[in-house]
Amino acid sequence: MLATLIPLFDDDMSVCAYSVFARKENHFLNPSYEGGARYDGAGTVHELEVVSSMGVATLSGGKEVFVPINQFSIFAEISLQCTVPASKVVLLMDNSITPEETYVKRVRELKEQGYKLAIRKLPIASFDAYQNILNKCDYIFLDHVKLDVNKARKYFGRVYPSIKLCAVNVDTQEDYQKLKEDGGYDLYEGSFFRMPVKSSETEVNPLKVNYIELLNVVNAPDFDLTDAADVIGKDPALVISLLEMVNRMALNSEITSIRHAAAMLGQRELKRWINTAVTKELCADKPSEITRLVMIRAKFAENLAESYELAMMAQELFIMGLFSALDIMLEKTMEEALKMVQVSKNVKEALLEGKGEFAPVLNFIKRYEDADWTEVSRLMVMGNMDMDKVYDAYLNALKWYRDLIPQG
Repeated sequence: MLATLIPLFDDDMSVCAYSVFARKENHFLNPSYEGGARYDGAGTVHELEVVSSMGVATLSGGKEVFVPINQFSIFAEISLQCTVPASKVVLLMDNSITPEETYVKRVRELKEQGYKLAIRKLPIASFDAYQNILNKCDYIFLDHVKLDVNKARKYFGRVYPSIKLCAVNVDTQEDYQKLKEDGGYDLYEGSFFRMPVKSSETEVNPLKVNYIELLNVVNAPDFDLTDAADVIGKDPALVISLLEMVNRMALNSEITSIRHAAAMLGQRELKRWINTAVTKELCADKPSEITRLVMIRAKFAENLAESYELAMMAQELFIMGLFSALDIMLEKTMEEALKMVQVSKNVKEALLEGKGEFAPVLNFIKRYEDADWTEVSRLMVMGNMDMDKVYDAYLNALKWYRDLIPQG
């Protein structure tokens, strides 16, 4: 099994739902499956296996989960496969489900069972023909490039007033801002939120400069615990977080100072905690999805270390994932951002040039995020990677993130 989450944003750039996309078989090993990839395990909704095994709280932080279904899986025993409340699940249909009475009847049944419904990949010319299905839909996914949002808004407002419009393929910040200003869409899907910074036009916030100083202290080859403790002491939020964590570890010991707390953690754990806590703070003025993105990349990269025969470098891979959106955090180009922090040659080469030992791991993670299962399958075959280990590595990263930031 392979599975990933694609975020859906609102006008405030807050994530209000996730789409889950899964793949059961490695189609690169079985090319005959590829033509019917979307019918993979036709009678089973694999995404529901993921949702049910992890639960909505862990998977999406309690937000709605969109689950794709096709002309075969729509007739599966969805209520038996789904162990989470139907109100949290949006069944995402595609145009393989036609407006024939058999499908219309099934759509009505699913609606009566409490599921929300959405549809995607529907040509504009088919809107009228799909009236009986669209009447039951809560959402429709529309390619904003292919239609006039003003006409769409008027049409849906008149014919289907309760349906929410979701713009897909929103791949730049400029597109997102324009669509938001034009109005009409309720949700937005695309890579716009994580696009690299192309130019540096602002000075780094003074508070972030303090965090960068701390990162450089702990990522130095011979970093000193007392130096790190002294920099932590400049930030009340980090002091509180450190003391809370150490107090949980040392129930019978009285922590007398920040240096004492740092010593209790030890060099390795302090370095890991600081990199994670500081990254979270650097993302504080960014969309929450950036925090989730880099945290999951970090843990996923660390978990993949063994599969890439880089087990001894797992901690470095973790830092590579954490810093993979450093340009967005600091509002600098990646080249300028990496001049401000101390990272290893492997991390720098991967983030800046897409080269070196770590680059294949980062490339794999990005393809995985996009649910590019054909390329992911090819990379797993080329690297002799076990699909189940990859899936477990991703699920473990999701669980780790939810434990770290329960409401994220």
